[in-house]
Amino acid sequence: MRAATRTLLSGRRLDTGALAAELGIARATLFRRAGNRDAILGEALASMGARTLAAIERDHDARPSSGEPGGRLRSLAVSEDFRFALGTAPALRLLIDEEPATAIRVLTDPQGRVQPRVVEGYTALLQRDVDEHGLLPKVPVPLLALAVVRLGESFLYSDVLASRAPDLKAATTVIDALVLSVFGLEAA
Repeated sequence: MRAATRTLLSGRRLDTGALAAELGIARATLFRRAGNRDAILGEALASMGARTLAAIERDHDARPSSGEPGGRLRSLAVSEDFRFALGTAPALRLLIDEEPATAIRVLTDPQGRVQPRVVEGYTALLQRDVDEHGLLPKVPVPLLALAVVRLGESFLYSDVLASRAPDLKAATTVIDALVLSVFGLEAA
C-alpha cells in the first residue's frame, strides 16, 4: 500500500503491472495479497485520508481557541478542513480528472474501502462533541456521520456527479445546519 500511495502522490496512474514489478512480485501475487486495482486504490486512498484527517485533528487540537465554550463544534471545524484538504489534494484531483468513473466508484462505494472508513472517522468526531458537550442527537451518531459524509461527497465530487463546480463553502453551510439541527443547537 505504501508503494501504491507513493505512486498516487507522485501524480502517476496506478498500474498494477508496474506496481507488481516495483515490488518484485508477480501481478498474480499482488492480486492475491492486495486485491484488484480498485481495492488497491481504495486502500491507498483510505490510508491517505485517515492520515490527513488525523493530522487535521491534531492541528485543530493544538490551536489555542480549540474547545472554547460557545465556539464552533470541533467536528464541524475538522470536517470542513478535511473537505478543503481533499478538494485541493493534487493526487485526488488528478485521479478524479483522469478516471472519474473509477474515482467515484472507489471513493463512494458503501461496501468499499474509503467511504466506510470516512464514516467511521466522522462518527468518532461527532461522538466526541456529543460526549464533551452532553448533546442529545435526534438520530444515532453513525447515521448522522453517514449523512454528513454523503452530503460532503455530493459537493466535493459535484464536478463528476452533477457537472457542477465543487462548492465547499456551500457544503459547510448545509452540513453545519444539518449537524446543529440534529444536535438541537442554533448557529453561532
